[in-house]
Formats: sequence, structure tokens, C-alpha cells
Amino acid sequence: MTEYVVLLPGDEAAWEHTSQADKEAMYAIHRQFAQALEERGHKVTGGSELTHSREAKVLRTDAGGNHTVTDGPYAETVEQLTGFYIVESEDLDDLVDVCKILGRAEGAIEIRAAVRGPGS
Repeated sequence: MTEYVVLLPGDEAAWEHTSQADKEAMYAIHRQFAQALEERGHKVTGGSELTHSREAKVLRTDAGGNHTVTDGPYAETVEQLTGFYIVESEDLDDLVDVCKILGRAEGAIEIRAAVRGPGS
């Protein structure tokens, strides 16, 4: 079984101004996605919606080993990572097909296999 991370980039500013009804519609799509994963034999083992990137702490370490911690997102972009799912699957093609449910609402979705370290 391979573990995949389904990354959900999004426009945080737009989400903050989304009506509660539209947010509920988005959450319904996520419930439909989770149900389809289960029905098709994929297993969600983790995931979460993330807080706004302005609440992030960024740790940078220079070549000399000095650390700097700053507030806010790592990159200045319109889209930030807004959430993720961790999914165990034996069929990447089918997982991609199920992710189309989210694609209708989320736009771009990135699906990447997780690298397991020694002893995993």
C-alpha cells in the first residue's frame, strides 16, 4: 500500500470572504470525496484544513547554522496550501479519478507519493 498526500492549494483571501452557505457547499463536496474514497477502497489516514498562512511561523537556517523565525507564509503567492489529505491506496489512477470530485470545487490539486524513511 502506498501513501499519498493530496495537497489543496487555494486563495485564502477569497475563502475568508466566502459566504457560510458557499463554505457549507464546499464541505459537502469534501464529504462526498471522503465517501467515494472509502467506497473505492482508499483509506484516509490523516489530513486537515489549515489555518491562514498569516498565522504560520517560518524558520530559516543559514549556512552558518543561524536561525531566523518570521511570521507569515513561506512564499508570497496568491495561493497557499490550505489543506491536505493523507490517503493509502493501491491504485493511483483511481485515486486521481476520485480527486476529480474535489477538482470541481478546489481547482488545482496535487497528489504526491510520500517517501517512507528507514524503518517505516
